Amino acid sequence: MKREEALRADIVEVGRRLWQRGYVASNDGNISVRLDEHRLLTTPRSVSKGFMTPDMMVMTDMAGRKLAGDRDASSELKMHLAVYEARHDVQAVVHAHPPLATGFAVAGIPLDRAVLAEVITTLGSIPIADYATPSTEELPQAVRKFIKVHDAVLLANHGAVAVATDLMGAYYKMETIEHFAHISLVARQLGHERVLSQEEVQRLQGLRGSYGIASPAPICIDPGGTAGVTGEASCQVVQAPRTAGARLVDEPLGARLGGDGEIRLTYRELTALIEEAVRALR
Repeated sequence: MKREEALRADIVEVGRRLWQRGYVASNDGNISVRLDEHRLLTTPRSVSKGFMTPDMMVMTDMAGRKLAGDRDASSELKMHLAVYEARHDVQAVVHAHPPLATGFAVAGIPLDRAVLAEVITTLGSIPIADYATPSTEELPQAVRKFIKVHDAVLLANHGAVAVATDLMGAYYKMETIEHFAHISLVARQLGHERVLSQEEVQRLQGLRGSYGIASPAPICIDPGGTAGVTGEASCQVVQAPRTAGARLVDEPLGARLGGDGEIRLTYRELTALIEEAVRALR
């Protein structure tokens, strides 16, 4: 099978998996892959990703001009082109709306806490790009701010984008985004997240090379979750507390902030605070 034929079939398969897992609905999402240095294949607009056929794909140049295909390219191709321009190592881009990860994006909560070792070693952290109107020049600009140093980015009030050196790799990273969001949500609903310490994060970062994991940028640690991003990101910011000698650290009470800035307490924590206040009054 020729390379182009194989890539067309792979795009169809990735679209089917996205649809089956509920990462896209209706005609949502878009997929692209480099054919060579000057051309790419991308999904057409207004087609369900679960019901595509190889002949539907659109071939464009790296400026987005159509070279072949009966349909028009996705209206969000501009975002894909911005990724390819910023990252010459990237060969494929997958954009979808996985429900739980998109929920974090809507709430304004990045997936950047050092919770899962597998995520630290593979993705580092998953930040949120500022909201931008889909299909406009604003969206590529918002994504460009993070994509040079991240392989996965949440899009505020929109969805998520994942990139890799091959198409299935980009899809698997989208799976990791949603899986991480699911586990994080469950832990927060249970009222507690035990976070990996800085020392453990640094140890995991050191394992990336031995695992053969290529990362676009190193991890930098933010102990309090207060780091902001001005201009383009330069490293993968991960929230991890300073606790020498420990691998797991109980999350500080003040670190559990909602997107609206409210501190969220469990019933047990609230009871303990009330009891402490009563004792102080005696």
